[in-house]
Amino acid sequence: MIEEKNERLGAHEVATFLRRHPAFLGQFPDLALSLVVPKEEGQASSLASYQLDVLRDKNRELTRRLNELFANAQENERLAVRTHQLSLALMRAGSAADTLRAMVAVLGEDFHGEVVRVLLFKPVDGLSADWLQVVPEADPALAPFRDFLAGNEPLCGRLNHDKLELLYGEEKARAASAVLLPLAGIGMLTVGSADANRFFPGMGTLFLRLMAESLATGLGRYPQA
Repeated sequence: MIEEKNERLGAHEVATFLRRHPAFLGQFPDLALSLVVPKEEGQASSLASYQLDVLRDKNRELTRRLNELFANAQENERLAVRTHQLSLALMRAGSAADTLRAMVAVLGEDFHGEVVRVLLFKPVDGLSADWLQVVPEADPALAPFRDFLAGNEPLCGRLNHDKLELLYGEEKARAASAVLLPLAGIGMLTVGSADANRFFPGMGTLFLRLMAESLATGLGRYPQA
C-alpha cells in the first residue's frame, strides 16, 4: 500500500512539473518519442501521433465553425438585400392598398411566408383581401394582444390558441409556429409556418423589425391607414 501511494504521488508530481515546464520534452526528444498515450479506443499511440490527432480534431472543429460563420454571413447578406428590395417596393407604392399588397407579396415570395395575415385597426380604401382583416383597436377581441401591442416587440414561436383563432381562423393549423410583428398605432402583421420549429423564441428579429418599421412608415404616408 505504501509503495502504491508513493507511485501515485510520484506520478502526480511529475505531471505537475510537466505542466509548469511545457518545453521540458524539447530538451529530451528521445523521451518525447518514447512516451505512449493511451487512446479511448484501440491501441496506444506515440505522443507525436497523439498530438497530431489532437491538432487534426481542432482543425476540423475550426473548419466547421468557419463554415457556419460563412453560411450565416451569406444568409444575412441575402436577408439584407431582400429587406432593401422590400423597402424600395414599399417606397414605390402609390397608396396604402398598394403598400400592403407589396408587403404581403414580398413576404410570400421572397421570404417564403407560408401564410401571411395583416390585421389593421382602420380600413384601407380600395383594399379587400382574404389576408386582411380590420379590427378596431378598442375591440375586446384584441384583449389577448394587449401586452404584445404595448411592448411593441416582435413575438416568435407557437402562439396561444386565442391568438391563432383571431389571426388565422380556419387556417390556424398552417401556423404551427409564427412571427407576430407590431405596426405601431396601425395594427399587426403575422407570418405562419406549418413547421413548428421555423419560428422560435430567442431567434434573431433584426430584419423582422426593419420590415415592420418599413411597412409602418409606408402606411403612415396615407391618413386612412
